[in-house]
Amino acid sequence: MKALLMLENGMTFEGTGFGFEQDVLCEVVFNSAMCGYTELLTDPSYAGQGVVMTYPIMGSYGICYDDAESVRPWLKAFIVHTLSGVASNFRCDVDLPAFLKQNKIPGVRGIDTRALTKVLRESGTMRGMICFGSSFDTAEMKKQIEAFAMKSCVPLVSGKDNKVYGDGPVKIALADYGVKSNIIRSLVKRGCTVKCFPYDASFEDFMSFQPDGIMLSNGPGDPKECTKAVSELKKVYAHGIPTFAICLGHQLMALSQGFDTYKLKYGHRGINHPVKDLSTNRVYITSQNHGFVVNGETINPSVADISFISMNDGSIEGLTYKNGKVFSVQFHPEASPGPLDTGFLFDRFMNLIGGGQL
Repeated sequence: MKALLMLENGMTFEGTGFGFEQDVLCEVVFNSAMCGYTELLTDPSYAGQGVVMTYPIMGSYGICYDDAESVRPWLKAFIVHTLSGVASNFRCDVDLPAFLKQNKIPGVRGIDTRALTKVLRESGTMRGMICFGSSFDTAEMKKQIEAFAMKSCVPLVSGKDNKVYGDGPVKIALADYGVKSNIIRSLVKRGCTVKCFPYDASFEDFMSFQPDGIMLSNGPGDPKECTKAVSELKKVYAHGIPTFAICLGHQLMALSQGFDTYKLKYGHRGINHPVKDLSTNRVYITSQNHGFVVNGETINPSVADISFISMNDGSIEGLTYKNGKVFSVQFHPEASPGPLDTGFLFDRFMNLIGGGQL
């Protein structure tokens, strides 16, 4: 079926549908990864977004369920230049179109993703609408786009059932704002018992588990919408329990200490983003997926030091707090399919729980 993507600036891009062909409104973003689309599709941080892949061919190795970062895909639409006609991999469980159809996610192929990405880089992230059919009412599409507003998706993606993973001697209370499974796996393989708490859990809820440390997960959207979480993290910080925060968790901890956040023009989404460790001057290649960052000008030097910065735009990529018990990063050290350059940060967290120094 024919498909039409319209952006809020009125530009349109034609393609062909695949997967679940249903009209959808979304925030249109791009990702520069060449592989890892299974992990991307199932990353809760993409909730509410239509993802444009800059690499031209998708679907060549199908979908392997073992690589999923959550129980289902969360994005609103998947936009590619070329859909592979064959899914060739011995681990493949299902091909990409069937996976999207099973999970009611629209796909569009044949889009000029190179041109579309240039528009998003120059004009910034935009709202958009994808319609399927033989003809399109562009005036009505533009009207719906103008009325569309992104709402917080954290309540949608956060777990509700307080699941427990692992049976190790170190107890970690994990604040689930849309956690990726590999964060949990990275803790479990280091000897942790991880109990997940929903996005609106209180400090008292965390402490009822008698944890040795607290993990703050990734998640979608604007951190300033998570007011309850920010309030509870003030108590976490004041208590002084070892805490490691990733992505949205990093932003929420910063807000809890009076720092500010802002939205990037088009975000950081891909698996090849260089960041610099300011303590060693070493550069690491990282996986990233975020549209908001901490405002460096609002960081109180008596409260936290900047630990990592982006080599692309100089934005804040990590903070180390002066209480000696909290540190956070904007990127994903648990990244799957990679890179795994910064996996040592989980070891740093373990050392911190054991009385080591940052």
